Amino acid sequence: QKTGADDHNDDGSDSDDDQKQQTSQESPDKNHSKRSSGDATNDDDNEAENNQLEKDSQTKKKKKKKKVRKLKLSTTQDFNAKLQKRGIVYLSRVPPRMGPTKVKQLLSDFGEVTRVYLVEEDKTVRKKRRRAGGSGGKRYTEGWVEFESKKVAKRVGEDLNMTRVTNHKRSVHYDDLWNIKYLKGFKWSHLTEKVAYERRIREQKLRVEMMEVKRENAAYMAQVEAGKKLDFIEERRKKRKEKESGVGGDAGGKGKDEDDGLAKKKRKIRQKKPFEGDSAVAAKSAILGSLV
Repeated sequence: QKTGADDHNDDGSDSDDDQKQQTSQESPDKNHSKRSSGDATNDDDNEAENNQLEKDSQTKKKKKKKKVRKLKLSTTQDFNAKLQKRGIVYLSRVPPRMGPTKVKQLLSDFGEVTRVYLVEEDKTVRKKRRRAGGSGGKRYTEGWVEFESKKVAKRVGEDLNMTRVTNHKRSVHYDDLWNIKYLKGFKWSHLTEKVAYERRIREQKLRVEMMEVKRENAAYMAQVEAGKKLDFIEERRKKRKEKESGVGGDAGGKGKDEDDGLAKKKRKIRQKKPFEGDSAVAAKSAILGSLV
């Protein structure tokens, strides 16, 4: 009996060992699958966190507003006082190949230049010059230069008027002369108002011209539509005449009897004679007697 029990115990232990080995073999696979699933979830979580961080950074950038710097009353007063001290000179002619930077560079030798404004020539003039064989560069017709001091501006207007632009013989502007005049009581605000007024007038002229063009276009299109209707009516009349002439030609080919058959044929309806009795004859005689 003991040996039988021992054999039974040995068999049970063997089966237990086999089950343990199977579980041990299955466990690595399960652990690997769990690890892979865990890694995938971690990657998803990391991507979600990165997306969330990017969204937060974008929202923060949007929420950040530019700081508005408030000007103090003292600074504005000082700036207005400086504007009152400035002087402006007028250039009635700007030499060719001279732009705002060149003007500022040449006039800054006599004093500090704050602002320069030059008026460009008309585009049509430039096109004509280019067609004639001249240079197609940008040129300016007149200009205004603002100096920081009125005294400097007045001295520049008096001393440089009708003098050479430069004394360097190799310079392009050696033969050009300054045409400068000091504008007494003229401010830069007057110039900006003038430019804005001219721009408004130009825009108004363009608007009026566009309205006239639209009106002319609408009238032209109405006439075109009316012409199309008249042409359609004429085509219909021509087709009708052609059909009538074709019907007339077919009828003439058949014979003279059918030439008069163009008119519509009258329908003949068979009618019975009305019944006239003694009463009808008496009534008719009475009516005729009364008429007579």
